[in-house]
Order: sequence, then C-alpha cells, then structure tokens
Amino acid sequence: MATTTFSKEEKAAIKAAVAEKKAAQEGADAAAACDAAIAAMTGTDKELAEAFHALVAENTSLAAKTWYGMPAYADADGKTVVAFKPGSKFKIRYATIEFQQAAKLDDGNLWPVGFAVTSMDDADKERIAAILRTAVGR
Repeated sequence: MATTTFSKEEKAAIKAAVAEKKAAQEGADAAAACDAAIAAMTGTDKELAEAFHALVAENTSLAAKTWYGMPAYADADGKTVVAFKPGSKFKIRYATIEFQQAAKLDDGNLWPVGFAVTSMDDADKERIAAILRTAVGR
C-alpha cells in the first residue's frame, strides 16, 4: 500500500515553495535568495552549487532564484529552466542538476532532464556549459 505522507524533507520543500511565492509577490530579491541558499550549503554540495552558479552566469542569461528552497534559474518569463538539487537536502549520495519544462533540450522522443554530479573537473564544466547553452536555445 502506498503512503500519502510526505517526508520531513518534502514538507520543508513545500514550505519553501510557499515562502518563495509570497516573497516574489512582495518583490523580494530572488537572486539574493539563490545566493543565500548556496551560502547555507556545506561541503561538496556548496562547492558544486557555486561552480554551477558560475556556469549558469557565464553561459546563459537566466535569472537566479530559488525553487523549493534550492538554487534555480529562470527564463525571461519567470519559468524555472534548471535547478541545483543538493544531495544533502534529500539525504542522497549525489547532487543533481535538474532541467524543467522550459528547457529546450527536446531531442526526438527521449532526452535526459537530470544529471547526477559528484564533482566537476574542467571537462565536466564544459559539458554542463554546453547543455546549459542548449537549454536556453544558444
């Protein structure tokens, strides 16, 4: 029998989404919220999030924000294109880079929308940068 109870991590994400919506309605600085979400991370998650944040800034015109309390990046219409999900948030062994519906990654009938990441060397950064450019139609 399936459970309908949310985990405490899922409940926290839902609360974060509600707070983000309220903050946006009040005109809060979404980029500052993204910076704060990254600053609150520790260890590998923080290193990866900082590197990803730099890649987004260097390769796209997406606007930094948060999405369910995680660093995220939106297009000119305010739609989330990609988010960085720290592994520690959901107690998993790796962080993920997750693309949303607004990403222009369509490739036939099947394409990836999420990538697990445990570290980033220069080759990984170039691969991520290329995917980001594709996602925004560059």
